[in-house]
Amino acid sequence: MADGDVPERMQAAALDEFGGPGVITLRILPVPQIADDEVLIKVWSAGVGVWDAFEREGTLVPEGTSFPIVPGADAAGSVAAVGRQVTNVAVGDVVYVYGYTRPKGGFYAEYAATKAQYVAKLPAGLPVEHAGAMPTDALTALSGLDMLGLSAGAWVLIFGASGGQGHLAVQLAKRQGLNVVAVASGAEGVALVTRLGADVALDGHGDLAEVLGRIREVAPDGVDGLLAMAGGETLDKLTEALRDGGVLGYPHGVQPEPSERPGVTVRAYDGETGPRQLQRLNELIEAGPFQVHVAEKFPLGQAAEAHRRLQTSFPGKLLLTVA
Repeated sequence: MADGDVPERMQAAALDEFGGPGVITLRILPVPQIADDEVLIKVWSAGVGVWDAFEREGTLVPEGTSFPIVPGADAAGSVAAVGRQVTNVAVGDVVYVYGYTRPKGGFYAEYAATKAQYVAKLPAGLPVEHAGAMPTDALTALSGLDMLGLSAGAWVLIFGASGGQGHLAVQLAKRQGLNVVAVASGAEGVALVTRLGADVALDGHGDLAEVLGRIREVAPDGVDGLLAMAGGETLDKLTEALRDGGVLGYPHGVQPEPSERPGVTVRAYDGETGPRQLQRLNELIEAGPFQVHVAEKFPLGQAAEAHRRLQTSFPGKLLLTVA
């Protein structure tokens, strides 16, 4: 079923070879056809993440993908058409999506086809203009928090807290009743995580002995869990803040990978999606105003420029505006 206004062709940012940001160009492609278990999304905005750069470079290409490749793992928009078996959304619904596999192309396009199980209605409290930047990072942050398995009242340290996944993890952790120590980047990052409800907000670029001292003041026995959105020497030092038997979790892709050490369990995780995870995420988001911090927006035709911006540091997320 379709809304009758779906064209045969669309604009998309795509690539015909792997390489640097310059391989992504704007072109006209056919609008993908949907199967019975799929949804056609009219894309309003698409998130720009490091995984998109990995896809562009050829190091993380979803199964079944072929050139021309349209990148983009997540988006927000409206449902333009649904397959015959689809019951969770209807034509016209405003939705967000994290497309785990996307053989018919990603979301750097005016239209994209995706499995219905990856699609959820936009929850109350989530501003639609920034929703496209949220799905992959929010679902990955939720997977990380689930993996830590902490009870309400426990202390969690989030390193890289002002980044795309980190600033969402801060909000999701607070909604699960956790006490949050957010280690962010610079004064701007500290201000962001403070605004988002972190109990303690510290600058990871500052004196680490001082940072560890502040953490010990609030959690004398150490924090119960640590989510690391970045690796390296700062993380190695911050691991001292974990209590004996604490867990350090990090999303796959963090480099250098955190090393094992006595008394600390180190576990990697991936963002999980599907009806159950999407429902849980929506329930947590609807618990109050939820902010997706967008550092910069780019029109679809400037997708290559957005990928160049990815190589710099910024708080929050980058967003492609499509419709």
